Amino acid sequence: METKEQIIDNLRDDDWYYGTYGQQYLSNSNIGTLLSNPLHLKEKTETTSAMVFGSYFHTAILEPDKLQKFKIIDATTRTTKAYKELSGGEMCLLQHEKEKIDLMTEKLLDNDKFNVMINLGEVKHEVPGIKEIMGNMWKGKADIINHDDKLVIDIKTSSDINSFHYSASKYNYDSQAYLYREIFGYDMVFLVIDKNTHQMGLFDCSENFYEKGREKVIKATEVYDLFYKDESFDAKQFFINRTL
Repeated sequence: METKEQIIDNLRDDDWYYGTYGQQYLSNSNIGTLLSNPLHLKEKTETTSAMVFGSYFHTAILEPDKLQKFKIIDATTRTTKAYKELSGGEMCLLQHEKEKIDLMTEKLLDNDKFNVMINLGEVKHEVPGIKEIMGNMWKGKADIINHDDKLVIDIKTSSDINSFHYSASKYNYDSQAYLYREIFGYDMVFLVIDKNTHQMGLFDCSENFYEKGREKVIKATEVYDLFYKDESFDAKQFFINRTL
């Protein structure tokens, strides 16, 4: 039996965290699937251009020494012959996307408040954690743990920062905030930069936001327990029944 410390140490490696080893734990990324189409929970997620964009941005902020792992292709789009030949079938970052991220990174770290919260004092980056919540084991990987401010900090990008409060519900940032407060023991804040205007925002979480997240986790847990722990349940009989 592994100790909690051994598990957390293993989860520091992204290949372990996102691979088969980490899949024994539920995470906030499972919430949307459990609430919309639980039959797809075990299916492999295809890498999208948005995922590569977000991963490069987070790496540029939190682990710049690892940027060399990304393949950058100087092509206008992913439909060009050059891209298809150089990518080798992988989802790669385009040169103009890299340049856009580099500028976003510079703008964000030039903000004194954000830079202090991210880099100064007793801070740790890319911190994994696990906890039993509502009868299941959940994992999370915090972008930043700031022990001075006693905060879990998550960095987000937005296409429209003035609509971020809507996106926070749509993309289940409320359940993330609830889970991460449970796992890491600190309140959560989101540092957000608009991809188009570079306007930045610091969004803290109300108790109502945490409660909405808890309600999602309760519903997701009920679905998970039914589909994947109740041996008497026949998933082939599942269907959606709604009134229009």
